[in-house]
Amino acid sequence: MTKKIFAALLLTAALTSGFFAGRASARQDHMINARGHLRQAKEQLEAAVADKGGHREKAIADVNDAMAEVDAGIEFARTH
Repeated sequence: MTKKIFAALLLTAALTSGFFAGRASARQDHMINARGHLRQAKEQLEAAVADKGGHREKAIADVNDAMAEVDAGIEFARTH
């Protein structure tokens, strides 16, 4: 589970970096796909038993932060 979250966060970081390195396409397919994967990761985290010493809650917060960054990147591309 943690590996999937880490992979999703890395994917988000890579997509965001790639976005700022060059002009993004108008469709934002990769960003939209990343947002969907992050939502799935959040659903799985929320469904997990909360006996992880606070790490599950931290992972949920990190996924929320990543989703906000993806949304900000998509919005930035729409306006620039």
